[in-house]
Amino acid sequence: MRIFSKLLPKLTWKQIFSGAGIIALIAFSGFVIFETTKAEVTLTENGEKQTVKTHADTVEELLAEAGITYEEHDALNHNLNTALKNDMNVTYDEASEVTVTVDGNEKSYFTTMDTVKKFLDEEGIEVTKHDETSHAKDESIEDGMTLAIDKAFQVTVNDGGEKEKIWVNGGTVGELLDKEDIKLKDHDKVKPAKDKKVKKDTPVTITRIKKVTDKVEETIDYQVEKQKDNSLAKGKQNVISEGKEGLVVKKYKVTKENGKEVDRELVDKTVRRESKNRVVAIGTKEKEQNLKTLSNTSNSGDDSDDSDSDSGKVMYMNATAYSANCDGCSGTTATGINLKANPNKKVVSVDTSVIPLGTKVWVEGYGTAIAGDTGSKIAGNRIDLHFSSQSAALNFGRKTVKVKILD
Repeated sequence: MRIFSKLLPKLTWKQIFSGAGIIALIAFSGFVIFETTKAEVTLTENGEKQTVKTHADTVEELLAEAGITYEEHDALNHNLNTALKNDMNVTYDEASEVTVTVDGNEKSYFTTMDTVKKFLDEEGIEVTKHDETSHAKDESIEDGMTLAIDKAFQVTVNDGGEKEKIWVNGGTVGELLDKEDIKLKDHDKVKPAKDKKVKKDTPVTITRIKKVTDKVEETIDYQVEKQKDNSLAKGKQNVISEGKEGLVVKKYKVTKENGKEVDRELVDKTVRRESKNRVVAIGTKEKEQNLKTLSNTSNSGDDSDDSDSDSGKVMYMNATAYSANCDGCSGTTATGINLKANPNKKVVSVDTSVIPLGTKVWVEGYGTAIAGDTGSKIAGNRIDLHFSSQSAALNFGRKTVKVKILD
């Protein structure tokens, strides 16, 4: 009655007990009873909190009163059929749809998380430090958001022979070079081409090409010019003027790939000094003298000069000397001559394809001898002369001599 006395306006008893007053009193009393029997709950919708007085019996009825439509992906801290109680907290979060594309492959998700990081953690989507994402991890989730993730992979870059593994997130070869600040010069080559897509199993190879100029000095060989001289004895030679080498400078355009020369092109040639021919006089004057009678050269040999014999082939040969007393020498020739027993016998070692064994020969400065031996180093236009002592052989040395085959 005390409550009513507070709520009722100042009415006279006459007014109260009149018909109209009684109706007003009943209505007012009903209103007071209705208001005082409402449950008071806290409703948090998408982070916004409000206190609500309601006669709803369940959480579902409360949401309906608030105009909230619950979907299966939305978050609710109570079951829909949970009975409402005074001072209850009801939390509702509407789910947002997020489309995730990983390397171009799409998948849709529903989430009530408020940041990208929380969403990725919730769904177990791993993003490494090398991966690229369209949104930062601390960005807020919005309904309809598209989150693109480009997964990183390693590609081998061979730059002029130096290899390095680089993390990339796809794109073209040109974009990779720009990102890594790798510069290409005019002649450099890259494979695959700059507009090709980077692939995990395809290395990027850069060939560093350098074009340089190289100058080389080369000598020009002189020629030997022979002149006949009838005032000089036949078989004799006299150098009139020494030859002189010339000099030419050649200019090349050189192409190098990764420091290694792969091409050389001659672009210019300049003769700095001309060569000069070596002029040699060749004697043609015939000697007028009687032939010396050959002694028994097949047994002992002698120094007689058979160079003017009318018959026989004449050659100029490279001559060396040896002695039967040298270390390792047996002293017996290929034809069976015992040189240690006959130290003064004149025997020459020959190449049997040039001079057959057993041939009698005359050697300028040595005399008449027999081709009676061979040697492993005696090949071609060369002979080896036997001397009685090692010192005599050394004194002879090496020289070019005239050799005549005696018939």
